[in-house]
Amino acid sequence: MEAAGAPSFSFASYVRLLGENRDFRLLWSAQVVSELGDWLYAVAVYSLLLQLTGKAESVGIAVVLQLLPQVLVAPTAGVLNDRLNRRAIMIAADIARLFIVLGMMLVTSAEMVWLVWILLFLETVMWALFEPGRTALIPNIVTSKDKLLVANALSSSTWAINLALGSGIGGLVLWKFGRTSVFVINAVSFGISALLLAAMRVRETHADDLPPFRLRDLFDFKPIWDGIQYVRGHAARLSTLLVKAGMGLTGAHWVLLPVFGERIFPIEGSGALSMSLLFSARGVGAFVGSFASGYWAKNDERKMRSGITFAFLITAAAYAALGFAPTLWLACVYVAIGHAGSSMAWVFSTTLLHKMTDDEFRGRVFSADFAGLFLTMSAVSFAAGELVDLGFPVRTLAVYSGLMGLIPAILWSLSLRRSGASA
Repeated sequence: MEAAGAPSFSFASYVRLLGENRDFRLLWSAQVVSELGDWLYAVAVYSLLLQLTGKAESVGIAVVLQLLPQVLVAPTAGVLNDRLNRRAIMIAADIARLFIVLGMMLVTSAEMVWLVWILLFLETVMWALFEPGRTALIPNIVTSKDKLLVANALSSSTWAINLALGSGIGGLVLWKFGRTSVFVINAVSFGISALLLAAMRVRETHADDLPPFRLRDLFDFKPIWDGIQYVRGHAARLSTLLVKAGMGLTGAHWVLLPVFGERIFPIEGSGALSMSLLFSARGVGAFVGSFASGYWAKNDERKMRSGITFAFLITAAAYAALGFAPTLWLACVYVAIGHAGSSMAWVFSTTLLHKMTDDEFRGRVFSADFAGLFLTMSAVSFAAGELVDLGFPVRTLAVYSGLMGLIPAILWSLSLRRSGASA
């Protein structure tokens, strides 16, 4: 038994959690297959748009359609995940995404690009239903608070590894076998994810004391208002919920990295491989940050809060440095460092929210958590795409993107100072 109930934050602790907890193992396996498919798919879609339109604006629009619908759907997604069986919602979303992704194979010319926008919108709506349920489900599966940080660090590390592998493999598959293969692989991954989720045995109790759900409940805004009041009534919960919104201010990388790959560092006249390497670097950095977060903070909430400030500063410095990278490999190093920082902020803020949020509100809180991230990220990504097409140097944009990261660092530090003063 470990001292003070603190778990060991190591590769062995991840293996132990997966070995001991069948339901978490299934949830994690579903995450692995679906996210790997997603990152193969992202590289293929961005490459397709740049080739068909020749405009960075198209990537900016794609990013907005992968992010902004989540903001619009968030209130409904949160209520559904707090009123219905979360696992059933996730399975339905996976099945829907299987067919949506296959629709991408119909896009073969610039005249068909409009279909990409529709399919990206629909896929994002399904993600908006899926991800808050997955995040809210973790504390029901990992019931020990001491192991929550281990579970969140593992989930974030897995996302990072999937990003690194999926982006790298996606570039190679795209380069060697074409986009159709990538779209089919992603569709299959959603089918496997749905089967893994169906095999789980977790009993969800968050809606046991509520009346049966009716369609008109979707238009009852009282649960949404209750969620707003729940967050507003707790200053620490509100400021922690806004951490990911602050992370979104450096979200221009969604547009900048494809453009860096296509125009600054092409390989043999093509940006597909260099783009996938830059996205893979994101994954490597995010993995390092996720893994390091557990080692450094353990279960010390004070360290998690101060670690968020440090994480914001790392991200800001790395993206500013990206603007001066002379080679693709050094650009990859800067991207990796930046995403090590953002990954730490993600793990710490998610774990703190898990600890301070009651089960019956988790769906709404985490929907709002993701919505804040995607709202800011959509705005800066669209602006970045427009500025690139207007002739604004992409390297200068990278520097400004880094400087934007100082804003949340300052605001978070001020919130910590205020909470310390009122304690």
